[in-house]
Amino acid sequence: MEFRRLGRSGLNVSEISYGNWITHGSQVEEEQAHACVKAALDSGITTFDTADVYANTRAESVLGRALAGQRRESLEILTKVFWPTGPGGPNDRGLGRKHITESVNGSLKRLQTDYIDVYQAHRFDPTVPLEETFLAFADIVRAGKVLYIGVSEWKADQIRAGAELARELKVPFISNQPQYSMLWRVIEPEVVPASEEAGLGQIVWSPIAQGVLTGKYLPGQPPPAGSRATDQQGGNFISRFLENNELLEKVQLLKPIAEEVGLSMAQLAIAWVLQNPNVGSAIIGATRPEQVTENVRAAGVKLDAEVLKKIDEVLEGVVISDPGLGG
Repeated sequence: MEFRRLGRSGLNVSEISYGNWITHGSQVEEEQAHACVKAALDSGITTFDTADVYANTRAESVLGRALAGQRRESLEILTKVFWPTGPGGPNDRGLGRKHITESVNGSLKRLQTDYIDVYQAHRFDPTVPLEETFLAFADIVRAGKVLYIGVSEWKADQIRAGAELARELKVPFISNQPQYSMLWRVIEPEVVPASEEAGLGQIVWSPIAQGVLTGKYLPGQPPPAGSRATDQQGGNFISRFLENNELLEKVQLLKPIAEEVGLSMAQLAIAWVLQNPNVGSAIIGATRPEQVTENVRAAGVKLDAEVLKKIDEVLEGVVISDPGLGG
């Protein structure tokens, strides 16, 4: 495993991080979830990402139990706040002070930890003054409940506004968590430059495009049973790719490139996002421990300019890079 500094902060994260969206508490039984976390730990992963909304708080609880007994100082635990949790009352969502304060306390209990390494605003909340949000973040940092603040799927102007408030309040604002892959490059034109200015690094999700970049989804054929495409949440994110037969055909043309550099297609996809110097870590998910063991082999891989050029040539015309589609 290789490690990188997250943005301009002093926090080191593993190049590959383990995330439990969709899987823990819903798609995968607890015993299997624990086996996947063990495989991640055995592979050198130290960075674990979750959110209170995943499986309506159950995913945090599963991760907390799976990590119980591990040396806390050797882990980086990330979670998020914004989406509705619990019964869905009027203050059970968003980035207001009440919801942030109550949510961080709930996450700490479920994760069985005294502090969260990076606490992330899961989306931007236009209904709450940004000053209120960042003051609440400042308070939970000062209280020792959180070490660093991050965001997820924020646009460039939102990142800049948040960074300005973070500087005023002396809040360590260090990361953004966007979707990013060979196929989905919407962060490159605006979000990455804004993040570099503000000292943020990216912790990217869906580096294999919900499995599309493994090549298992074939044009004109139904998705394999048990795949992300058959999950209600995962299917919503993957549908834009599966409905594009030209895209699925071009993905198949990546196979010889992967073989040329001695990687599986999933490893090639993960290694590709890690070539971006603003990316601190790529999040992988898994339903089986073997998937973790295979995908971590993308850590430390360097793809030369000729390989990157071949990938761009193969995917020309199907890459999505409109910054307006982010967030």
